[in-house]
Amino acid sequence: MATYAAFFDLDRTLIAGSSATVYQRHLAKAGLASDMEDGSNLAPLIQLFERSYETFGESWTMMQLARASGRAATGWDVEVVEKAATDAATEIVEMLQPFAVMEFEKHRAAGALLVLATTSPRPWIQPLADALGFDALLCTDWQADAGTFTGQLAGPFLWGPEKAKAARSWAKANDISMSHSFAYSDSYFDTPLLDAVGKAVAINPDPRLAATAAVKGWPIRHLDKSPGVAKIAGREIQEWTRPLMRPELVAPGVRFTFEGVENIPADGPALLVFNHRSYFDPTVLGLLSAKAGRPVRGLGKKEVFDVPVVGNLLRALGGIRVERASGSDEPLKAAAEALTGGEIVMMAPQGTIPRGPVFFDPVLKGRWGAAKLAAMTGVPVIPVGLWGTEHVWPRNSRLPLFSLGHRPEVSATVGTPVDLPNDRLTGHPSDEDLETATEAIMSAIVGLLPALAREPHTPSAEELARTYPPGYAGDPEAEAVRRPGTDT
Repeated sequence: MATYAAFFDLDRTLIAGSSATVYQRHLAKAGLASDMEDGSNLAPLIQLFERSYETFGESWTMMQLARASGRAATGWDVEVVEKAATDAATEIVEMLQPFAVMEFEKHRAAGALLVLATTSPRPWIQPLADALGFDALLCTDWQADAGTFTGQLAGPFLWGPEKAKAARSWAKANDISMSHSFAYSDSYFDTPLLDAVGKAVAINPDPRLAATAAVKGWPIRHLDKSPGVAKIAGREIQEWTRPLMRPELVAPGVRFTFEGVENIPADGPALLVFNHRSYFDPTVLGLLSAKAGRPVRGLGKKEVFDVPVVGNLLRALGGIRVERASGSDEPLKAAAEALTGGEIVMMAPQGTIPRGPVFFDPVLKGRWGAAKLAAMTGVPVIPVGLWGTEHVWPRNSRLPLFSLGHRPEVSATVGTPVDLPNDRLTGHPSDEDLETATEAIMSAIVGLLPALAREPHTPSAEELARTYPPGYAGDPEAEAVRRPGTDT
């Protein structure tokens, strides 16, 4: 038996904007309401209203208009409204934020009851609640008589404190602990509901809710982005900084070459895999993603994420912390969630920068993480070949080597998706299948590198020294057989 519930608001929470405009269109199609989209002098006003709502959320005045809107339904046929609402529900399901469905699944897996808690009227919202498999619906009820709506409410207008009151009443009737329950909303006016549960989450919060969440310590999420990704005025940090992600601004002394950028999908998920050569690689990948116009989520070692300020910024950008020695699958699960949500994830299958003689090996070796992600998600795996980054920031340097007389050449080449044995990367692939897929991924990356990268090379003592961390005191001979992705 469930012991807790997850309460979800709808507009600006599960979907980006207002569901009212969708219902308006379907009701107009059924002949029950005027269609404000075409030929109406009110159309510009309606569009302005929609933009204001999507940007700033609901207001007291707006909700008083919503309270009175039921009067417009006087005389409407109940069955006709139900048919229009069912058609609208099909459309709204497609509008769900990509990470909303995963939030449902997490709570269902934990045995929770899902409750849709919205101010919208039951005749509109019931088909949607049914389509999404909610266990309960808390909403405003319209009064009906003899198969038509009377224009009166059948109970309270479920907004603000009334929504919280209804949630408490429902929880008591169903033996649900509010102190263990979750609530998700975008609106400051849902603060009573968020206060009523033990675990409140502000989703795409309006300005007042964002301030309230900061004071109360409630997490802030955006269900169109991976958990932890921060937004400022409706856009994530990578989108705001994209105009500044230009080679001449980021590294004016470096000569960059980018090829195959068009192979990065304009939308939808993809896994970018690259060869790791230096500490400068993430910067090059950042420039590449900016050219493609796509934010990316990157996996990085815990040592970087644990640095004060820097770690918080990386999390806000969507970075995924990896503790290699722990053997935990949590980073892969987080990456898989980002991919399932339609985002781009980048990772270096080698796990870390090769050091010693293996840095010069023309055959790159990788770990199975990328192959596992391909098996878990089925997304395209797109190889990226990096070259020359070690001349900007070699591993033996604590800082990049920027100087007027030092103009290294750096290239990033994006290939087409790797041809993987997808028929064998399903369910729980064998170690052999994962190794085969990993070899294919690494081979595809090598194929994008300059010809000299595929030729045997005996490094000089100076070249070898540049591949070791500052103060390295290990055994150089052991580096040739060290497992990729480990530092021991």
